[in-house]
Amino acid sequence: MARTFLQVSNADYLQRTWQAVMDAIVDGKQGKTRIRWERAVKDKAFTSIRTLPIVETKAETLLAVLKQGGVATNIFLRRLHNYALGMNWLLAPVIPNRQWPKVEFKPKRAITADEHLRIIEREKNNERRAFYEACWHTGAAQSDTAGLCAENVDWQTRTLTFFRMKTGNKSQLEIGPELETVLRSLPASGPLFPNLSKVRESDRATEFKQRCRGLEIEGVTLHSYRYAWAERVQGPLPIQSVTRSKPSVMAAKLSAVPTRGTRISNFRR
Repeated sequence: MARTFLQVSNADYLQRTWQAVMDAIVDGKQGKTRIRWERAVKDKAFTSIRTLPIVETKAETLLAVLKQGGVATNIFLRRLHNYALGMNWLLAPVIPNRQWPKVEFKPKRAITADEHLRIIEREKNNERRAFYEACWHTGAAQSDTAGLCAENVDWQTRTLTFFRMKTGNKSQLEIGPELETVLRSLPASGPLFPNLSKVRESDRATEFKQRCRGLEIEGVTLHSYRYAWAERVQGPLPIQSVTRSKPSVMAAKLSAVPTRGTRISNFRR
């Protein structure tokens, strides 16, 4: 009866496809979130459901999509499904919440000192090499590192201060000798990484992956620099005080993270 009512009251009910759901979500996003969604909906695993009317979707159909895709497919398909439910474009869940396949992330690890040295020794581009060095010494997220400016550096107090793009939280780190060497090699005003600051986060990640592949280094990403930094830091402070990442993801890698003022650049590689 409910379906009959919707057929009469909403002419789009029977024709609305999963592509329409994707378009609706993307249209409502801005900035980096929009870019992330635009990239996500291009997932080849979604090809089989793009033109499929939502009301004709069976659980087996979505499970087949999940089987074909990866972790990101699972995450974004579930969001598409829940969005359609929230908009009343679905009368009931296609896959009940408890039956939705669990997302299983690949194990994450820190980049080792040897791996880092191999990467920077092979890197011919001065700016990119300094960028990887800055990631190693600061443990900052790649977007925060790429966005650093000379104005973030206070040589009188020997501190590097910036606000995290993701959370807006303030981070302040003491500049040790090794980090100083890196910073002194960068522009004295404006962006420290004038070219990389204009590159998309995904492109910086891809470039790093290419470097790792060329050196046969597996299992690391730019985020691995954050794990490596945290593993070098000692102290009984809470995990989320600096990283601001979910404990479920970071707890296995971090035993202690300081809030500020850590002499991070004095740890030996």
